[in-house]
Amino acid sequence: MEPIKRVTAPTLDVLDALLAADGPTWGLLVIKATGRQAGTVYPILERLEQLDWIRSSWDDDAERSGPRRRLYEFTADGLVAAQDLVAARVDATRAAARPTAGARPTTRPVAS
Repeated sequence: MEPIKRVTAPTLDVLDALLAADGPTWGLLVIKATGRQAGTVYPILERLEQLDWIRSSWDDDAERSGPRRRLYEFTADGLVAAQDLVAARVDATRAAARPTAGARPTTRPVAS
């Protein structure tokens, strides 16, 4: 499994949506969960598959009408790496929301 060279917000959103899914999920559900466009989500899914973070397969439900769905799920290593990346984003967001130590609000006007 190769590391992701550039971790973007859309990539983290896709990873988060896949982590939240109960088992294999198809691309349209990832699009709905992330609120991202198909032109953003599908290239990310393709890259994740090329890096061996996820694998895909075609849905074989003969009872379902309509086009076949391509299902995506994590590899074992990809699952661990995705959990680490998403957890790091949560930690970074929390750290950014915390006030810095020593910084106190003041009522003095700012001198220019």
